[in-house]
Amino acid sequence: MKNVEIYTGPLCAFCDAAKRLLARNNIPYQEINIALEEGKMDEMLSKSNGKKTIPQIFFDEHHVGGFEELRALEKEGKLNSLLGI
Repeated sequence: MKNVEIYTGPLCAFCDAAKRLLARNNIPYQEINIALEEGKMDEMLSKSNGKKTIPQIFFDEHHVGGFEELRALEKEGKLNSLLGI
């Protein structure tokens, strides 16, 4: 299975929804809160080619996007195969 990273922030409903979706599918993830960890906002911007919205989700080095893109993968049945499950 690929390593899943999700960049989040405070009071973010889409971040919470993305984490629930991952948990519902039994997908472990590492949460990186850009408000609590210095330099993580810049790291997220660099990895996501300047995307400023949260969440930003990565499977290994593959940039998935935000919650809507993650949800679309789940609805299309592509989530598990993209993760190598």
